[in-house]
Amino acid sequence: MNYTIHQLKIFLKVLETKSITKTAEALYMTQPAISIQLKNFQDQFKIPLTEIHGRQLHVTDFGYDIGEIAKRVIENLEEIQFKTKAYQGVLIGKLKIACASTGKYVLPYFLGGFLRQFDGIDLSLDVTNKTKVIESLKNNEVDFSFVSVLPGELDVQSEELIENKLFIVGNSSSTSKNASLIYREKGSATRTEMEAFFKETELYDRKKIQLTSNEAIKQAIIAGLGISLVPIIGIKNEIQDGSLEIIHHEGLPIVNNWRLIWLKNKKLSPIAEAFISYIQQEKENIKKEHFSWYETF
Repeated sequence: MNYTIHQLKIFLKVLETKSITKTAEALYMTQPAISIQLKNFQDQFKIPLTEIHGRQLHVTDFGYDIGEIAKRVIENLEEIQFKTKAYQGVLIGKLKIACASTGKYVLPYFLGGFLRQFDGIDLSLDVTNKTKVIESLKNNEVDFSFVSVLPGELDVQSEELIENKLFIVGNSSSTSKNASLIYREKGSATRTEMEAFFKETELYDRKKIQLTSNEAIKQAIIAGLGISLVPIIGIKNEIQDGSLEIIHHEGLPIVNNWRLIWLKNKKLSPIAEAFISYIQQEKENIKKEHFSWYETF
């Protein structure tokens, strides 16, 4: 067999897109060039990697198996490059992190210094809800996930960064009496905390409003649409200018911890290892510099 790295990368993109056209667009190649490379790769196997039904490309079970091996080959080749650069004192490549939505108020402060120190690193940061964050980690699509609640279904290692404190919040004229409850969407870690907390209080039977982002909830509270249980980390300015206020209630704040997590059996890249080392060395300084206000709540 005499397949090339180029062919492996093309085949992996075909597996991802299930389309010659989309693969060509993604790799900035022509469709005929993709088709030729795919055919040359297929000619080295007696078993079909892909099939065409109608006008749709389908990947065979054998194709998926070969794809898993090809992915490991490419990862190992990249690791050779990373290791070589690391021994030369240079880190290059991509750091991929999936971040729970509220984490966007925290994680950038722990990334800034690291990216300035290693300017050859590109960052891919996907900010979404907890369900998708965990799915990305489970599928090995990212190096790390950033969450406030550890996933029970995965075997992970973690590095704790900072506490996450949740309070009931309203606008300057809000009270807890008869106010609607504003919820995050299902799949959000904050939604899970809200449901568990409100179920044990007299507030549970209130009218409910569901919104799909922390920013939307913040604006809805300011506008007087209701109250919500929110992470205070995301409302610093609004608390300080008085447009939002904490409504004290027994059992609050709910406190958990923001953590960087990764699969326990994952072979980390030199970049990922360098980031963990940076976090362990610098997190206390970062908290003092950027989050000293947070300790008063």
